[in-house]
Amino acid sequence: MSTSAETTIDPPARSGSLKPVIDVLPDSVYENPTWKGLSYFARDAAMYVALLVALVFVSNVFLVAGLEVLMALVVSGLFIVAHDAAHGALFKSKRMSSLVGHIAMLPGWHVYEGWILGHNRVHHGFTVRQGFDFVWHPTTPEEYGRLGWWRRTIHRLEWSWIGPGLYFMHQVWWKKMMVGKSPSRWASGIRRDRWIVTAYIGGLTTLFSLVGVLMGDSFWGILWLDVRTVVLPFLCFMYVMGSFVHVHHVAPDIRWWKKDEWTKFKAQMEGTTVLRGFKGFNFFFHWIMVHVPHHVDMRIPMYNLEAATEAIEENFPGTIIDKPLRFRDFMANTRACKLYDFETGRWLTYRDRKRLTVADVIGDRPVSQDA
Repeated sequence: MSTSAETTIDPPARSGSLKPVIDVLPDSVYENPTWKGLSYFARDAAMYVALLVALVFVSNVFLVAGLEVLMALVVSGLFIVAHDAAHGALFKSKRMSSLVGHIAMLPGWHVYEGWILGHNRVHHGFTVRQGFDFVWHPTTPEEYGRLGWWRRTIHRLEWSWIGPGLYFMHQVWWKKMMVGKSPSRWASGIRRDRWIVTAYIGGLTTLFSLVGVLMGDSFWGILWLDVRTVVLPFLCFMYVMGSFVHVHHVAPDIRWWKKDEWTKFKAQMEGTTVLRGFKGFNFFFHWIMVHVPHHVDMRIPMYNLEAATEAIEENFPGTIIDKPLRFRDFMANTRACKLYDFETGRWLTYRDRKRLTVADVIGDRPVSQDA
C-alpha cells in the first residue's frame, strides 16, 4: 500500500461514490493537447513500420526472436494509444479519437467498437464485480468442480504464468471481440470493424507474400516471412497484454465483490493497482501500469496518470495498492490466485479447494457431487 500524509477518508466515499476522489484531481490532469497524442501515435507507428521492414530482411531465428520482443513492446504501445483514444482521453475530437483508435488497434488485431463496448462500458462499468466484469473473472470452487477434464486443463493452463496470452486471446479477443454476439445497438459498428481487422490481416499477409515472391523466396521462405511479420507480433502482443491485465486485477490483495457488496469506490480504488516499472518502462507502455487513476476517471490521458496518482494518494492515503512492478510478484500471483470464494472474499489455489472439500467431509456436512 502507498504511504502518504495522514488524512481522513470520508466513510461514504469508501462505501460508494467516486465523486470525492474525482473532486481532488486538479484540472491539469485532464489537459490533452492534440499534438501530444498525435506525437505518441506517430512515434509508435514509425517504430512498427521500421520493425516490419527489418523483419523482411532478417530471417535468422535468434535475431527474429529479438525483433519480436521489440515488436511486442511497440504493438503494445500502439494499443495503449488506441486504448486512450477509445476512452476519449487523448483527443477532444471524437473523429480524431476514432481515426487514431481504429488505426492503432490494427497491429494488435483488435476490433475498435467491440473494445469500446467490452472494455469501456462493461469492464470499467463493473470492475471486479461478480457476474459482470468478464476480464479475468475468477472461477469459484463450485464452478470448477462442475468442469470436465478438458475445461479444467484449459483453466489450469490459462491461469498459470505461461497462460495469460492464451487466456486473453481465447476469452477476450476471440470470444468477446471476434465472434461474440453483439447487442443490436452495437452490432453494425462491431461487424464493420471485424471486417476491417480481417481485411488488415489478409492484406498484410498478401503484401508480405508478394514481397517474398519478388525476393525469390521458396514456399517455406514465404511462409516464414508471413509468420514473422504477421503472426508472431500478434502472439507476442497477446502475452504482454494478457499479463498486464492479469496484474491489474488479479492478486491476493485485490478483492472481487458480490453484486450486493460492490461499489464504485471499492472497485476502482481498491480493485486495481499502481505498479512502478523500471526506468524507461513507460517509453513503450505509456503509464498503463499506473492504473488506479485511469479507473477513477477514464478521461485522464496516459501521460498525466502519475500526477493524478499523487493527488489521490495525498487525499486518500493507504487506500490504493502502489508498489514496484516485479516479475516474481506476477509469478506469485499466478500461483496463489486460481479460484475465488466470493463468500469469504479470498483467492484460493487448487490445493485449497481440495482442503475445503475434505473439511466438508470431516465436518459431516453434505458435499455436492460437483465439489
